[in-house]
Amino acid sequence: MTYSIHSFFHTLWQDYLQLSPSAEKVHQVIQSCDNNADVRNDHVAFRTFNLAPINLDRLTPLLVEMGYIEKGSYDFPGKHLRAKHFEYPNNTQPKIFISELLTEALSTANRVLIKKLVSQISAEKINTCSVFYAGRLWPLRYDEYQQLLCESEYAAWTAAWGFHANHFTVSVNHLEQITSLPQLNTLLKDNGFVLNQSGGEIKGGAEVLLAQSSTMADRVKCTFSDGDHLIPGCFYEFAQRFTNASGQRYEGFIAASADKIFESTDAQ
Repeated sequence: MTYSIHSFFHTLWQDYLQLSPSAEKVHQVIQSCDNNADVRNDHVAFRTFNLAPINLDRLTPLLVEMGYIEKGSYDFPGKHLRAKHFEYPNNTQPKIFISELLTEALSTANRVLIKKLVSQISAEKINTCSVFYAGRLWPLRYDEYQQLLCESEYAAWTAAWGFHANHFTVSVNHLEQITSLPQLNTLLKDNGFVLNQSGGEIKGGAEVLLAQSSTMADRVKCTFSDGDHLIPGCFYEFAQRFTNASGQRYEGFIAASADKIFESTDAQ
């Protein structure tokens, strides 16, 4: 089981780099200023639709089979999303955060479109954890992407890319010379990285036991059924966790902060 998990994250990372080529540069910058420290991953996130067979409840057993335990649930009414996070025993593997779009909240035209896309999925594609790096499991035209984008950036991104790690997350707590998220943000900006400013450069803080920031997604080539276009791919997140009054480190997520992190893939 341990080998399969390591293999899973290795494949997931290699796949993610195709949609976030700047991630390797982030590693180089951090390591050059942090004694070549091992860059640890706090969590990885995925996006999906709330339609079978790829809804959150259907994906959960795949993670449980790998040894993950469901730990928290979150709602994002403004973006019509719900999410769960999962932890591996003793946090010896990165946390996993999965959100799903509540498609019933969209316009009739976009509900019909998403249902059509999901109905084309082959059952054998979603029976193992390899689904999480399976990419797009349906054909999509660029005008359909634009139609979704007019109403929901999340819907458009998920329709265009399907299953990839939407982001990986550097754990600031495991760095050596870089001891705070503001220090890391300054380093990244000094090296030309553009950070998500929605809701402030740092979302949350010690007062809620979790501080987060992120790059804006790289624009990469997406192949639609009628041609290639540059659209936002994946981004890199950075998280610093704090301890509570009992000395326990907070391992969950803050919905108000995650709400703004979602905007790292905004197309505007």
